[in-house]
Amino acid sequence: MEKQNLPVVVVGAGPVGLAAAAHLVERGIEPLVLEAGASAATAVREWAHVRLFSPWAEVTDPAAEKLLAPTGWTRPDGTTYPTGGDWADQYLQPLADVLGDKVRYAATVTGVARAGRDRIVDSGRREQPFTVHVETADGGEERITARAVIDASGTWSVPGPMGAGGLPALGEKSASDHITYRVPDLTHPAVRARYAGRRTAVVGSGASAFTALALLADLAGEEADTHAVWILRRGIGDATYGGGEADQLPARGALGLRAKAAVEKGHASAVTGFRTEAVERDGDRLVLVAEDGRRLDAVDEVIVLTGFRPDLSFLSELRLGLDERLQAPTALAPLIDPNVHSCGTVYPHGVQELSHPEQDVYLVGMKSYGRAPTFLAMTGYEQVRSITAALAGDHEAAERVELTLPETGVCGGAGLFDEPDTAQGDEGGGCCAVPATLQIGGSRTSPLPS
Repeated sequence: MEKQNLPVVVVGAGPVGLAAAAHLVERGIEPLVLEAGASAATAVREWAHVRLFSPWAEVTDPAAEKLLAPTGWTRPDGTTYPTGGDWADQYLQPLADVLGDKVRYAATVTGVARAGRDRIVDSGRREQPFTVHVETADGGEERITARAVIDASGTWSVPGPMGAGGLPALGEKSASDHITYRVPDLTHPAVRARYAGRRTAVVGSGASAFTALALLADLAGEEADTHAVWILRRGIGDATYGGGEADQLPARGALGLRAKAAVEKGHASAVTGFRTEAVERDGDRLVLVAEDGRRLDAVDEVIVLTGFRPDLSFLSELRLGLDERLQAPTALAPLIDPNVHSCGTVYPHGVQELSHPEQDVYLVGMKSYGRAPTFLAMTGYEQVRSITAALAGDHEAAERVELTLPETGVCGGAGLFDEPDTAQGDEGGGCCAVPATLQIGGSRTSPLPS
């Protein structure tokens, strides 16, 4: 069978994976979506209780909407904000249902390679199709042959540890019964009981940490003796709480302001410059110990929200070009590196920035960002639009990357180690100052921050 007659395998039936399938169908290319879970958007469903800070208008894909339209589906009010559960039930699962047998569930991808070629072999490599190894729910194995692979498996399965050096803190694994790496659903009675009237450490400084702090603050207003200890590896500065009112995603800005209010009202106390080295038991409680020897008062629970990282294990036989810091594609990494871009500025990007030495394999969605902390769904939708155009041979459309992204309003200091991030402007270590235009994928576009 010629390569062009083979399907394009899409790994993951999440928002970007399903959008990729919709764009492939629109281009007349057969997709096969392989989802490890039992339904679409398995990862999204695990944070079903969390409300997105992007409205409905920014979390649905145009090609997907066209595919859904004949079923009578209509997008919910574009100005309202869905929860993860809303997103999964009202958009992602219906989209997967329309795709029908183009989506396979309980199919875990365990390896991808060039047929008959490990990563060492050069001879005839480009002409060979891909072979995708799959494990099914009953433990069975099979191989699927594909013309291209789009990996939209995300990073949800590999959360960052508590340890500041990127490895688990000493004692972190053995204390797992009191540690979670997800924003807790405090509407669930058993989960609520775990944190009500307790002292909880929240480790992290991004939107997930803001969400956890806000939820714990609400709980503290209802349940006596509930308190959060916010563990920050840096000091508190102008950008600690995000963009606030300057954020063009108002819900994201408001989330940071809720976290700030939690601290100011005394529902949470901030501990700065604390880089966790060890977790020690104190009876049924935990004591966090910093690299500098500081020891916190014992806490009952710990919520670790230090970001995520990609699982690259099943791609080990492919020749990927990844940045040594972020584990993102090398051409994309400079645009999203938090050591440089503290306000999340991301220029529009597509197939050229997402290509690898191994032709016709792409990491998309959150996985394309590697360890970078900020990603918007519409960025992923534009990525797969460009990639599918390239796979269809429409190179002009693939290179014409057009996308307007909201601005965070946060600048300065993302690359700092322990100092408060109060610096502003170019002298602050990368405030995201940009030129008037930027060459992207062969076309002239305006730089648009995310």
